[in-house]
Amino acid sequence: MPTQPHQARAFAESFGVDAERYDRARPEYPAELVARVVAAGSGPDFLDVGCGTGIEARQFRDAGCRVLGVDPDPRMAAFARGTGIDVEVAKFEDWEPAGRAFDAVVAGQAWHWVDPVVGAVKAADVLRPGGLLALFAHVFQPPAAVAEAHAEGIRRVLPDSPFAGESRSPAELYEVMFTKFADGIRDSGRFGEPERWSFAWEQACTRDEWLDLLPTTGGLTRLAPDALADVLAGVGAAIDALGGGFTLAYTTLAVVAKKA
Repeated sequence: MPTQPHQARAFAESFGVDAERYDRARPEYPAELVARVVAAGSGPDFLDVGCGTGIEARQFRDAGCRVLGVDPDPRMAAFARGTGIDVEVAKFEDWEPAGRAFDAVVAGQAWHWVDPVVGAVKAADVLRPGGLLALFAHVFQPPAAVAEAHAEGIRRVLPDSPFAGESRSPAELYEVMFTKFADGIRDSGRFGEPERWSFAWEQACTRDEWLDLLPTTGGLTRLAPDALADVLAGVGAAIDALGGGFTLAYTTLAVVAKKA
């Protein structure tokens, strides 16, 4: 397993295995985040890096922006196109802008799959003066019993997975990740000082909803069907013991910077 997420291309390009489920199960971004990014941008032309099925692209479109998506997975791109989003298939580092320029470059739950410095330089290259780079992702953790059932399942069916031995909490992992994002922006030398934003919210989650979401996450997208069923059975039993559902606390983190 490569030490940096952006080098783990098999994981990075595995999410399209069930694009319909991904789009159905993954949550949208807080309206406050969308509004703040739109207000901070220098205009309506947005480039969505790693747009996936178009979840945030549709939110920005509905807020009045013109959005072009870039994604390395043709399956995800095809789904997004079916929802009215224009998408070009490429790794962002290799994508050819063909002289086009944008007022904002955004990435939702995707920038860790991009080289943090190369990506920041590429974003600056395609941004107009004063343009915005906005990188954001959800941080969440289910109740301890559910999290442990998930971890135990991964250790059982895929003991060599990098997810099997991970002891840090999602909050700790994302703090490291967003620090790398900000450092990459600084190291590019093309932006002002990055800002950090945070949005807290909650969502009720049933057993079926959680088991629908889990196969779209990085630790499970590449599991064989029988191994996936094994993990989901254990997690489902843990949720049943809690009464069939729980309230999930989310924090949506963002790091943003204006082109210098």
